[in-house]
Amino acid sequence: MKRVFDLILAVSATVILGLPLVLVTLLVKLTSDGPVLYWSDRVGRDNRIFRMPKFRTMRVGTPAVATHLLADPALHLTRVGGFLRKSSLDELPQLWSILKGDMSFVGPRPALFNQDDLIELRTQYGVHALVPGLTGWAQVNGRDELPIPAKVSLDVEYLQRCSLGFDLLIMWRTVIKILARDGVSH
Repeated sequence: MKRVFDLILAVSATVILGLPLVLVTLLVKLTSDGPVLYWSDRVGRDNRIFRMPKFRTMRVGTPAVATHLLADPALHLTRVGGFLRKSSLDELPQLWSILKGDMSFVGPRPALFNQDDLIELRTQYGVHALVPGLTGWAQVNGRDELPIPAKVSLDVEYLQRCSLGFDLLIMWRTVIKILARDGVSH
């Protein structure tokens, strides 16, 4: 049921957001050198690595680490990178990952391949068995500000409460967070 919901919603979103996808593509291409998309190695269901696309917000050559680990993340942003991150428009290409089945609309956010502490804790508590999501319970409860143990605790709560109704609640709260630009990294 969840996969069918994801497919219907992803196809609908791709059609509805077709023009914004083209506009952001042009914006990224015209304002910075390098590719439009950044393909990030992420940890998916059962700790399988997959390639997740995002609109590129960082300059070419930026280290592949979590943003908070960079000494001064603002130095690495492209001219439109801050706007794309604050508006969450950089996440739109992940519709491709949802269509492919590597991701769902709701689930724990996929860890970077080198976030060993996060991967280990999620595996210890069984969260690794879930399909990662575009948004999740941790994202609507703190997002980038959460320390890893708190993030995993919320991921475990999602694992225990997982249902279509809970997913719809998380999606609704995600829209509210995006509109308020609450908890978005710069």
